[in-house]
Amino acid sequence: MELPALSLSRRRALAVGVLLVVAAVLLFRHLGGGAAARPVAGPLRPATRRAAAPAAVARVVVDVVGAVRRPGLYRLPQGTRIADAVASAGGATAKAELALVNLAAPLADGEQIVVPVRSPGGGAVAAPPPAAGTSPSAPLDLNTATADQLDALPGIGPATAAKIVAFRQAHGAFHSVDELDAVPGIGPSRIAQLKGLVIP
Repeated sequence: MELPALSLSRRRALAVGVLLVVAAVLLFRHLGGGAAARPVAGPLRPATRRAAAPAAVARVVVDVVGAVRRPGLYRLPQGTRIADAVASAGGATAKAELALVNLAAPLADGEQIVVPVRSPGGGAVAAPPPAAGTSPSAPLDLNTATADQLDALPGIGPATAAKIVAFRQAHGAFHSVDELDAVPGIGPSRIAQLKGLVIP
């Protein structure tokens, strides 16, 4: 009768030992293992998300003509300068008069850049006036520009050009390009397009 009692006691001791080992493993995972795994998983998710969404680069289309090696239409990143457009057209020729071109001016979509040709006498051959819908390569002064010059700016037609001149005559000189917002027919998006092309 003693043998079964001894066997039962051993089984209980073995069961208690197994429970203690399982409890120790669970406690270790809860306190130690979980804390070690967290820092690794955290930074990987944002990095993967950033790589999956590349930003699109806005572009403008300009027409480069005159004394350049490869005249034509060029698509360039927004924010580039006239110097970049001239370089994209193969650079200026030996006959170009670059002193008459503001190479530092920012590009506007739909702009025509005219690089004048130097005349045999040393001066520059006058470039033809810009066509409607194109803009000059140098910034235009809002306070001295004629209605015809303003009409050559992108998005400014004859009626809006006349309104700008009338506003200037009624209210005095412009002190900021943002003041164009007070002219009927010109809103924030048009002002953003004109920045860099006009000065007060």
